Amino acid sequence: MMVLGSASQASAATSYPTAPGYQVNVRSGPGTNYAVVRVLQPGSQVRIYCQTTGTTVTGPYGTSNIWDNIGSGQYVSDAYIRTGSDGYVAPRC
Repeated sequence: MMVLGSASQASAATSYPTAPGYQVNVRSGPGTNYAVVRVLQPGSQVRIYCQTTGTTVTGPYGTSNIWDNIGSGQYVSDAYIRTGSDGYVAPRC
């Protein structure tokens, strides 16, 4: 019985929801030490172009050191994005 598709089936066209009720900081790099470049409002959807490791963050979807690239110079902690996985769902940056 197949439960989930492989990460290779994910594409840039896939959108993922942010955690309900949270404003999510978008940072200039993969870590909390990077500047906030904008804030996603609750109910936002993001496209993940690639993922990389960075600062470990605890959020509504667990504790993770994975950061999602959602645009040029725009990263969000994977702990605030509902990807359905604790691992990578997009290519590495």
